[in-house]
Amino acid sequence: MPHTLTLREVAPLTHDTNRYVFGRPANFDFEPGQAAELTICRDGWKDAGRPFTFTSLPEEDQLEFVVKVYPEKKGVTEEMDDIKPGAVFELDGPFGAIEDKGPGVFLAAGAGVTPFIAILRNRARNGTLEGCHLIFSNTHAKDIILRDEWDEMDGLTVDHVLAEEHVDGLHHGHVDAAFLQDHVKDIDRMFYICGPQGYVDAMRDALGEIGVKHGNIVTEDGW
Repeated sequence: MPHTLTLREVAPLTHDTNRYVFGRPANFDFEPGQAAELTICRDGWKDAGRPFTFTSLPEEDQLEFVVKVYPEKKGVTEEMDDIKPGAVFELDGPFGAIEDKGPGVFLAAGAGVTPFIAILRNRARNGTLEGCHLIFSNTHAKDIILRDEWDEMDGLTVDHVLAEEHVDGLHHGHVDAAFLQDHVKDIDRMFYICGPQGYVDAMRDALGEIGVKHGNIVTEDGW
């Protein structure tokens, strides 16, 4: 059954990504990595629900979502960019195929990092980040969501990869089988992938090339 949420806080995280905080409904449960459909309760948008991943932790008394704005699409995220605290949303969920199945390599592109935020935050809180490795692809350094948080997580190995910018200390180019062979030494771990469909397909192919087992790959489509 859908729940009604009131927006408590909205704050920018990057030039095109915002953090949205809502009150949490009573008896509402979810797991790190899951998502829900959010619908803006205003004229013209009540039939335009979109899925967003919970970035808060299950034990917290609020719900948080990290949302990248795509103004060129003239859609829900652009509308959310102008929304103020007090706005009312409808939430339907939770759902999603991405869940924590053990330490591993988290392959993310852009806003595809959002399912991994709660998973890695939960591991950081529990002191179980050993063996976790985030490989995060973006276009420019300014696009990196929660860069300081990732870099400060004790026990998390982080590789930032920028497609169109050279920055000292960060990789330039694209993640492919050769990159994975150079930076991933244990292919018997779990591998989590999230991003645009073309990225997900390319990462699955690259993981297959380096010998990762089918059953060790976790994606949103459950492949």
